[in-house]
Amino acid sequence: MKPVSPDILPEMPALLGRFLRYVTYDTQSSETSSETPSTEGQRIFLRMLYDELCAMPGVRAEMTPQAYVTAVLPGNLPPDMPDVPIGFIAHADTSPEAPGYPVCPMLVPAYDGTDIELPQGGVISPAMFPELLQQRGDMLVVSDGATLLGADDKAGVAEIMELMQYLVLHPEVRHGSVWVAFTPDEEIGRGTDHFPLSAFGAEFALTVDGGALGELQYENFNAAAANVKIAGRNIHPGSAKGKMLNALTVAMAFDRRLPDGERPEMTEGYEGFFHLKSLTGTVEHAEMDYIVRDHDRAHFEMRKQQMEQAATDLNALYGEGTVEVTLRDQYYNMKDRVLPQCARQIALVSEAMRQAGVQPDVRPIRGGTDGAMLSFKGLPCPNLFTGGHNFHGRYEYIPYGAMEKACEVLRRTVQLWAGSASQIDDTHA
Repeated sequence: MKPVSPDILPEMPALLGRFLRYVTYDTQSSETSSETPSTEGQRIFLRMLYDELCAMPGVRAEMTPQAYVTAVLPGNLPPDMPDVPIGFIAHADTSPEAPGYPVCPMLVPAYDGTDIELPQGGVISPAMFPELLQQRGDMLVVSDGATLLGADDKAGVAEIMELMQYLVLHPEVRHGSVWVAFTPDEEIGRGTDHFPLSAFGAEFALTVDGGALGELQYENFNAAAANVKIAGRNIHPGSAKGKMLNALTVAMAFDRRLPDGERPEMTEGYEGFFHLKSLTGTVEHAEMDYIVRDHDRAHFEMRKQQMEQAATDLNALYGEGTVEVTLRDQYYNMKDRVLPQCARQIALVSEAMRQAGVQPDVRPIRGGTDGAMLSFKGLPCPNLFTGGHNFHGRYEYIPYGAMEKACEVLRRTVQLWAGSASQIDDTHA
């Protein structure tokens, strides 16, 4: 079946309209920039979010020089009920790993279980993505195939903004103080570098940055980035015997020294991996960028040692200085910081999901969120689903029904939080 323009809808649901508008902003982050945010498009989008929050009666919003947006809607509980704030966080940037602009969102009004033929090329097929069959009958949002969609994480942004709008429009709904934050540069591992933690008034938050309906996560990878530089020696190929050192050949030898079965396309669950993201170069010089992931901290450290050992072995073979590896830790597994002190809060979120008719699907994140680093900085941040699938690529899609459920879970979480405030407060006492 073929996607159609959103213009076919006789009436646009508010959440859908907000999401379709948000994804058209150019917010790809850039690993080559040292600025924060790393791209001007993120600042433009975050300024728009700040303006929208400021326009909501009763909401107090701030925007830092680095374009972090925070806001609070004060609680409306009676004086005899403690106000225990809760926070919700999402990131504004989209992945630089696929074309990200201009995004042209399209709709599959009632998915029928067949292949979805994207207008600009590519097919989203249940043969490749079996979970697609679970979406039959739902309306799907896709891109036109030329770019990613950007549901990671503009779906989370839209769902949080809808929560705030709902609470403003329904003052009869009792709630404690609700804090929200929108961050830049999460996709390049810098989303919490300038997070205004001291000004964020919640002691517990949820990142709304997960995938399929039902995901609730409080474990994630330990993560590192690895840059490998290789110095070769170029000699005319006609007289190269015994003299040439081909940097590209050394690069391939380096990659072969890493465990062949421990790559993203061959792993799942708690299995870690080495992922070669890019390889560029010539005979004279080559450069490789990897990400290294493992849920177990000891195994994570071992993986980094394996990369350093590969460099040591090749330098012994080809000469000192041929291979240089630079490793940079990005984030760590939040489990040890979240679960011991927040079991009661996680149980409450799980109950909010069940009340919304969503079965909690507790599984480790095969990735990371801003919440991982924030948890280590003292703000526990489990992760909640947004509803999206196939992030970071042209085959990304999101069922609208899952977005609606995410919004309902957020609303129910806020209401349960208010009703259980004294118990939650005891947890932090």
